[in-house]
Amino acid sequence: MKKAFGLLTIVMLLTMALAACGAAGTELTCPEGDICVEVGPDDPIRVGWMFVVSGGDAALGTDTKRGCEIAVEDQGDILGHSIELVGEDELCSAEGGQTAATKMVADPKLAAIVGTTCSSGARAAIPIVCGASIPMISPSNTAPDLTAEDKPPEYWCYMRTAPNDTVQGAAMADYAYEQGYTKAATVHDGSIYADQLQQVFASRFLELGGEIVAQEAVGPDDTDMKPMLTRLAATGPEFIYYPIFTKAGGQITKQAREVAGLEDVQLSGADGLFSPDFLEAAGAAAMGFNWSSPDFSTFGAGYGEFLAKHETKYGEKTLAPFHAHAYDGARIIFAAIEKVAIQGEDGSLLIPRKALHAAMAATKDHPGLTGNLTCNELGDCADPKIAVYEGVDTDPESWNPGVEEGNNPIKIWP
Repeated sequence: MKKAFGLLTIVMLLTMALAACGAAGTELTCPEGDICVEVGPDDPIRVGWMFVVSGGDAALGTDTKRGCEIAVEDQGDILGHSIELVGEDELCSAEGGQTAATKMVADPKLAAIVGTTCSSGARAAIPIVCGASIPMISPSNTAPDLTAEDKPPEYWCYMRTAPNDTVQGAAMADYAYEQGYTKAATVHDGSIYADQLQQVFASRFLELGGEIVAQEAVGPDDTDMKPMLTRLAATGPEFIYYPIFTKAGGQITKQAREVAGLEDVQLSGADGLFSPDFLEAAGAAAMGFNWSSPDFSTFGAGYGEFLAKHETKYGEKTLAPFHAHAYDGARIIFAAIEKVAIQGEDGSLLIPRKALHAAMAATKDHPGLTGNLTCNELGDCADPKIAVYEGVDTDPESWNPGVEEGNNPIKIWP
């Protein structure tokens, strides 16, 4: 009896030891020096967004948020895990970006972030996000300094699929000069996006042989533009470029036609005004308006399918220029997670954030909606192609950018 009991005890101890060894074999270890997101066997992989989804510029962020949502649907799952999108409104401001980033980084389950919408929000958010070693990729930040060679070291985790404004500003200047305009003026709203973009335009226009007769500034919430426009009219511009946002941009457009000397001047803006909300804000004065914005006619073969999915899902056409860039940014994150995630036998995952960023930064020849994407060492991943569009209808319901007759706005260059 004692022998039987002793044998039983030994068998039980061996069984427990083997079970312990098996459990130790499935234990996942985060790479040294990295910060890992733990994903339970039945848990989703959490990816964040930081976009402006309220106020006068909400169309910009809603458009990109929808791009992310369609990317999640198309992806399905990653290594057997569903994808959960969580987000914060960055308000298109430095204060909003700081607040949104602070809330986002408090989540230990967050693998990466798509955002921000606005460059001003990005400047405040990036150091906070990078401080938590969370990869961040923006679909719509275009300010050149965010990926400049002398960018701050705390921007190390930041990337973008949006085109750099060194391309957009130069393209608009090329267009204006080719159309025979020799005197141009610019207006910015103090944001880094607008200020840097108008300066790129001005520098290129001067380089081509044109004259910049004035560079004015307004506040993003200003409503009385007459004093500024009167000063502008006195300088004799033929072409005015104001790459700002809807609230101030709509006021400038409406009031410019009421100022002597500006009745026939060509008015123009950039992607920050490229939405049906601007048509509503500017009213009849938006007829003939010019925009610089991504060239949708050069997008990949899957873009048409994306547009059809968008209209079916949301019951309307896209709202702004960067939905496809958001889709591409999200898919770059998903592909990188598949490469670096450490899998447990029970289906759990560890996602090392620094390794995730490295995999995203190594993206090469990614077949995106916006083109064939390769990321450089500074964080620029875009395949940047810019077009100029013209408004041919002022009804916001007519918004349907493209190259065909009946599109509004319609591509007019190149």
